[in-house]
Amino acid sequence: MSLVRTDDFDYDLPSGLIAQHPAEPRDACRLMVIERSSGLIEHRSFRDILGYLERGDVLVVNKTRVLPARLRGAKDETGGAVEVLLLRRHYGDTWGCLVKPGRRLRPGARIVFGAGEMSGLVVDVLEESGARLVQFHVSQGTFLDVVRRIGEIPLPPYITEPLRDPSEYQTVYAAEEHSVAAPTAGLHFTPELLESAQRAGVHIASLELDVGLDTFRPVSADDPANHHIHTEHYRVPDQAAEAVNDARARGSRVVAVGTTSVRALESALDVQSGIVEASEGHTDLFILPGFSFGVVDAMVTNFHVPRSTLLMMVSAFAGRELVMKAYDLARMERYRFLSFGDAMLIL
Repeated sequence: MSLVRTDDFDYDLPSGLIAQHPAEPRDACRLMVIERSSGLIEHRSFRDILGYLERGDVLVVNKTRVLPARLRGAKDETGGAVEVLLLRRHYGDTWGCLVKPGRRLRPGARIVFGAGEMSGLVVDVLEESGARLVQFHVSQGTFLDVVRRIGEIPLPPYITEPLRDPSEYQTVYAAEEHSVAAPTAGLHFTPELLESAQRAGVHIASLELDVGLDTFRPVSADDPANHHIHTEHYRVPDQAAEAVNDARARGSRVVAVGTTSVRALESALDVQSGIVEASEGHTDLFILPGFSFGVVDAMVTNFHVPRSTLLMMVSAFAGRELVMKAYDLARMERYRFLSFGDAMLIL
């Protein structure tokens, strides 16, 4: 049993505070700065973050890119419309997918995409989630080539307005396409802001954690310990591990951009040695209040969905009472919430 209840992380989020588009420019959004030791809360602009970063700090970003993972096709037998959302690659060109209409797409069903340039065969039902295991076949090129051509960027369900530009839902440093959702804390950075940070002596380290749709799923269990948290694939390369370990050895801070970076770093920590290891694998690390952070000293994050694992992680880092106080203040001050919303820096 955990030390907290799911109700401890509930709050009323007016729909008018849910941002539908990012700030323009990106770093013009608001920034709430929270100092854990004193409880001090300040209101700034995101570009003011440079005033809180120090020479020698390591800013750790998640460079995963969002795959245009929403595919629209038709059932081969009937021509009925089908929507497929890629979740995670299992092997080869076989992926775990959410499908609509699910009840009609049993193993053996075949889906055709585009002008017949790709098809998908439902080979299994993934019992733990009800998702389908779909084996894809392309007539020419590679699977990802076709996906990039015919797929759509999947947006969280609370974003109901179309993107003005697909790049709005990508960080400026996004690289390999592995995710079905963006590491949204990084959306606030501009190339100019990152260059200014580096000129000021802040090191930028990159890792990857493939963000899944379960990121947005509220916890339904009364006791968070009974919640089945999603598993995500992460990669901490040699350069990132070395930068983080060097910073910690010299007494500098590790500043994680987003909960995904936090999860990857804490998953890569060898608790016995206190060293972050260059590693790759799957993590189901669930960070709740009471968790002992071994790597991260400061965090950049957004304002999260009520009753979510992300809000629980932030509360584990800064303390639930302080975080919920900050959320009350954010609503009072009309901060913009969720993926395209304003940011928080926790020191």
